[in-house]
Amino acid sequence: MSEDSGRPADFETLLANVTPEVHQRLRTAVELGRWESGERLSPEQVENCLQLIIAWEYRNLQESERVAWIDRSGLKERSERKH
Repeated sequence: MSEDSGRPADFETLLANVTPEVHQRLRTAVELGRWESGERLSPEQVENCLQLIIAWEYRNLQESERVAWIDRSGLKERSERKH
């Protein structure tokens, strides 16, 4: 296991080798539920792809570019206007 993250070293190696193109292909596969070949992703493949996507984005993208990012700036402004 990698000491810094608690993940297996092979996951870290895999993550280090993900390119932006591979990342985009993984995202597309998860979104569609299918690989480029048309074969369906298994539930385990979806889970593994999501873990890889999230970890890669954490290391390579700004927070606002990541999967499931929610812009909360407007919420603060509306809350301040109500008071």
